Amino acid sequence: MFLIVLRAAYFLICASAIAAFVNTWSDPYEVFKDRQFSAFLVMLTVSQVVTLIDIFTPRKRIEVISAIYFGLLIGVLLSYMLMQTTTPLLEALKLLKYEGPIKLVLTLMVTFLSTSLLIQTRDDFRFVIPYVEFARELKGVRPLILDSSALIDGRIADVVETKILDSKMIVPDFVLKEVQDIADSQDKNRRMRGRRGLEVLAKLQQMPHAEVTVYDTKKKEVEYRGLTVDQRLVELGKNLNGRVVTSDFNLNRVAVVQGVEVINLNDVASSLRPRYLPGDNLKVRVIREGEAQGQGVGYLDDGTMVVCEQGRDMIGKEIETTVTSVLQSSTGRMIFARPNGVPVRV
Repeated sequence: MFLIVLRAAYFLICASAIAAFVNTWSDPYEVFKDRQFSAFLVMLTVSQVVTLIDIFTPRKRIEVISAIYFGLLIGVLLSYMLMQTTTPLLEALKLLKYEGPIKLVLTLMVTFLSTSLLIQTRDDFRFVIPYVEFARELKGVRPLILDSSALIDGRIADVVETKILDSKMIVPDFVLKEVQDIADSQDKNRRMRGRRGLEVLAKLQQMPHAEVTVYDTKKKEVEYRGLTVDQRLVELGKNLNGRVVTSDFNLNRVAVVQGVEVINLNDVASSLRPRYLPGDNLKVRVIREGEAQGQGVGYLDDGTMVVCEQGRDMIGKEIETTVTSVLQSSTGRMIFARPNGVPVRV
């Protein structure tokens, strides 16, 4: 939409400037003598060639109005330098009488191209005028790059809904494709997980306080060629100076080894769970046998596994237990407990 407005403004400016020039043209060349409207149409058509070129080139991201300011500044500077070299050339070609319209059209075209190029490539453009940089205008300090496991997990939507995150969230196009492939799977469970991931992404995009962008990596296809999805995420994290959000333990390790910060949803969830210390009382329903002899297993409301020593005979019952130890890791948390009133076996 922003580029459409820019193109419309460019067309109106061209039409106004060329009309004013044609009306005050004191010595038009022979073919346009007494044909001011024809001269106007020819010059306007030539000036719009750059608009057609811009439309048929791949569209890039457009966001910041400051890019327009610098684009205009650079465009005017470049057109002035170009005009200084154009005059001797026109004189050598014996086209000096056409100097006026040629310089006008060149000025308009160069200014537009500079502005459009700067807008569309501002994410990769670093402007070195004393420490000025076209930094990405992202909410928060650094962007959050979501992987497929974070979308399928779904807890990221609950975290964002609390409004404690103000960073921009990025979903790379290859991650979106991975989730779509899972949603199209023939396996029912995988298909349900993929659809859940797409639903979570749609939910995030509908949150008014959240900024979620699907990041196009096609322009870096050569750089990412041959890399796995996890490796692409790590490289993208380096390029954008972002943090990867995941619940995948292996991706967590790979990213940390390569110096990319990771937000593990399991760690976030664990840090927000109620703290249980040895000796605390805990009520849990035993639902199945454990791996060791005599053990029973139950789960808290948040999904934490509780292993009850000597709880095998209490399957299907809700019992009072005492916490004996807690095992915490990036893959989750496990609580060991024993039923109250049951003698400890030696």
